[in-house]
Amino acid sequence: MLKKIFGKKSVEEQLVAPLNGKVVPIDEVDDPVFSQKMMGDGIAIEQTDGKVVSPIAGEIVQIFPTNHAVGIKTKSGVEVLVHIGLETVSMEGEGFEGHVKTGDKVNPGDHLITFDTELVKEKAKSTITPVVITNYDDVIESFTPSYSDSAVAGETSVATLQTK
Repeated sequence: MLKKIFGKKSVEEQLVAPLNGKVVPIDEVDDPVFSQKMMGDGIAIEQTDGKVVSPIAGEIVQIFPTNHAVGIKTKSGVEVLVHIGLETVSMEGEGFEGHVKTGDKVNPGDHLITFDTELVKEKAKSTITPVVITNYDDVIESFTPSYSDSAVAGETSVATLQTK
């Protein structure tokens, strides 16, 4: 109610695919932290190559030292985490290269991380990449995912978000 009185408006934002691949429901991820939405709601991508781009315009608020995950915050306050693979933190950065740093401004399609898909397949539990809105309960009024068998990184819309 106070937001409406003081003029804060709901914002609609599009989340685009951060990787090429098949977009699937997050509850299909074989990790309860993601599938049970403990970190927030989102989608996941069964990726086909090792290039990660920004799914949304915002600021890099965190790039993990291992370069296996990156957090982006939009102007409207939505926080998006792109987490490459499952149990990839144990790789200690091997096969991952970050192309951004904390504080960088990004737009959809901007190059964030590259990684060796074959090495991830060999050393991690999975290459599936969850894309999670980590502050979902605080900022999201509605979330409409768009599943696709062949999403194009930086182009294909994977979800429409409506902020509170």
